[in-house]
Amino acid sequence: MAETRRTTEADPGLFGPRSVTWQLHGDPMMWIAGIRALYLQALHPRAVRGVTQNSDFRRDAWGRLMRTAHFVGTTTYGTTEAAERAGARVRKIHRRLTATDPATGERYGVAEPGLLLWVHCAEIDSYLHVLRRSGLRLTDAEADRYLAEHRESARLVGLDPGAVPGNRAEMAAYFDKVRPDLAAGPEAREVDDFLLRPPTHPLLVPAREVLWRRVAHLAYASLPPYAHELYGRSAPAPATVTRQLRLAGLLLRRVPARVRWQLPPKHILRAMARLGPGARPAPYKLGR
Repeated sequence: MAETRRTTEADPGLFGPRSVTWQLHGDPMMWIAGIRALYLQALHPRAVRGVTQNSDFRRDAWGRLMRTAHFVGTTTYGTTEAAERAGARVRKIHRRLTATDPATGERYGVAEPGLLLWVHCAEIDSYLHVLRRSGLRLTDAEADRYLAEHRESARLVGLDPGAVPGNRAEMAAYFDKVRPDLAAGPEAREVDDFLLRPPTHPLLVPAREVLWRRVAHLAYASLPPYAHELYGRSAPAPATVTRQLRLAGLLLRRVPARVRWQLPPKHILRAMARLGPGARPAPYKLGR
């Protein structure tokens, strides 16, 4: 009886266990998708300046990645109150930050809706693209549901949900529209160089070359053709990339979920403790 009461009365958060987001965001391929998002986000010169001019991302890149992961975990699996607090913190930080266009001297706020929209779309598109391409079974209708659900996460960072793509057709139209604004400027090159060769302890350099570069290369390879063109490197054969993503997904998904979820900050385990074991995220629940 206590278990039933806990499950029915506890706050499911912004998305809840019945959402597509709940099932997808527990997948280990989210890490590769996150790196793809960084590559893609860096191609918007005005947006990437907001990062490079307001932080030493080379020294704090891992901290930045973990803060992003914490935000996604909190907004997906945390309580509604925790998600709203996380969004308020992000909005407060963004309101204080500005960047300068070195060519024109224009100073602008990083909270411009157009810049927030680019960051949001590049991130959510990357999550959906990598998870589906790596073998996660997701119907087109479920993919559209996922994009529609993330109008809520867009609201949290200060966007008007009605102005955010809510299905695959709208997302494709958005990328077509923003494409002329993209370029691989100096800041994008800096991000590209960092992702291929992140600073690390000398003793860990061999591991970086063997493991990390493979992950970064795979994330980069999954980018759309225009991104490869802008970065100036030849796009690999799509079939080869798909096979590599499927292999990576197969290997990572063989690691028991309970082992993966033990990594801090344990958002999923806390959600299951709050809502009961039936809240366990699993892709097979999508078709139900």
